[in-house]
Amino acid sequence: MAEAVSSGNSSGEGSSSGRASSLVAAGILLSRLSGLIREACLAAFIGAGIQLDAFRVAMRIPNLLQNLFGEGVLSASFIPVYSELVDNEETEEAGRVAGAVAGLLFLVTAVLSAIGIVLAGPIVSLTAPGFEGETYDLAVSLMRITTLGIAVLVLSAWCLGILNSHRQFFLSYVAPVLWNAAQIIVLVLVGVLAWSTTKGVKAVAWAVLVGSLAQFLVQLPKVLGLVENLKLSLDRKSTNVASVISRFTPTLLGRGVVQISAFIDIALASLLAEKAVSNLAFAQTLYILPISLFAMSVAAAELPELSRIHSDDAAIANRAQIGQRRIAFFILFTAVAYLAVGDFIVGALLERGKFTADDTMAVWFILGVLALGLPAVASSRLLQNVMFAKGETRAPALIAVARVVVATAVGLALMYPLDKYVIFGRTVMSETDPRLAGVATTQPHLGPVGLAAGLVASAWTEYVLLSRLARSRVVGFLSPLRAFSPLALPAALSFLILTVLKLAVGWLPTLVGAPILLGVAGLLYTSLSFRRGIAEATLVLRPVRKLIWRGR
Repeated sequence: MAEAVSSGNSSGEGSSSGRASSLVAAGILLSRLSGLIREACLAAFIGAGIQLDAFRVAMRIPNLLQNLFGEGVLSASFIPVYSELVDNEETEEAGRVAGAVAGLLFLVTAVLSAIGIVLAGPIVSLTAPGFEGETYDLAVSLMRITTLGIAVLVLSAWCLGILNSHRQFFLSYVAPVLWNAAQIIVLVLVGVLAWSTTKGVKAVAWAVLVGSLAQFLVQLPKVLGLVENLKLSLDRKSTNVASVISRFTPTLLGRGVVQISAFIDIALASLLAEKAVSNLAFAQTLYILPISLFAMSVAAAELPELSRIHSDDAAIANRAQIGQRRIAFFILFTAVAYLAVGDFIVGALLERGKFTADDTMAVWFILGVLALGLPAVASSRLLQNVMFAKGETRAPALIAVARVVVATAVGLALMYPLDKYVIFGRTVMSETDPRLAGVATTQPHLGPVGLAAGLVASAWTEYVLLSRLARSRVVGFLSPLRAFSPLALPAALSFLILTVLKLAVGWLPTLVGAPILLGVAGLLYTSLSFRRGIAEATLVLRPVRKLIWRGR
């Protein structure tokens, strides 16, 4: 295994893939760090409650379209076609295709934005059937603001497709920093000026619109410089535009079904006790962080390259194997950390202001369950792109349908029984416990943990089906789980060390304890991995060695 890793990473494919994914990861890291700051500000200045629940629901439509067009559908349908034109130096046709796709996207999303504004009430009723009274009215008001920026967000995704096809990875993934920054500035003002939480979330909704515009405009000059003969149109007759559209529809079904699953989770959470929507969203933010950094960064960088070698199964299998190893090394440690010391991580990031210690425990329970699905979700991101590069979009769409069915069925089965339990004073107890008299309705319940379990079950279902599909379509394709097996011992020992150390430093503030725990366990995990011949460990140890050497 050590030899395979070494040889794979020494290849031209491995080094170019590593550079590209590193650029994507750097951009995503800055974006996600700013996102964590935004979440911390939301927790401190708005807090888990009906106002934040309403804001989360109002953001579902913009997030849906951004995820659909940015990370899934547009990448899978547009990048393979546009990349081939760029490689063949068909600049005029590339410009026409880019312009047609931009024009069609703007038209469609402008119409969707108008529908969202006019039908905000029914949409809220559909996506959050448990909302009533003040919470419902606020969600409707906020949705009418946030949907104004849909077309701009989608054009930002178009910019991402252009930039990635030209191997310009950093800018498109760091641009969302501006989107987060606009909200952070407003949230700080909410705290400084002591605005009410209702006034505060409305101000943040307007900041979402401003941030969307800034995210698009910062990418536009670079895109205009790269695309020669860019001509905006609504042309659907071009062979290449038709190819994009033909790929778009089945991919939209696949990604759309997954996003519908997110809608279902929010809808189900709205039927649970207060704070369910907010705490589920906080946990999902931390859950998505490593997927974006360590899986999406590799998958996004690989899609243009896989598309260029779509007819060479051996080359695809080799690139996918290298990518899976890189994903596995970082994802497995993250899952272990979330399981063992997720309360320290959540507390360090969110526990201040209106976000309580009980909220920390509730989010940790959700996050700990979600962590069990991290290896499956991370591997599936690359598996999907392998299929997209091969021109296979229908089967992943059907697999996505199966994923949603599993998530909904398991979530429904578990959420109500678990919602009968409450976290009070960092202790789990039945809601009928006499100690909760008069306070049970304000405490976080465990219903969202059931929804998290549904997501985990669906993630592994998707992984198994995608893995079988990839092995049947790509000759020589190996199971992605092979990348995790040599990391099992380092991961197990790291979990043990984290559990023991947590007992020793449990008295420390989370802002102090979390870095200590993660630092010690991370060093152990990386060192053991290095000893076992895992080449990716060198990526972490090399800068540490340089610092030590300079110190001498």
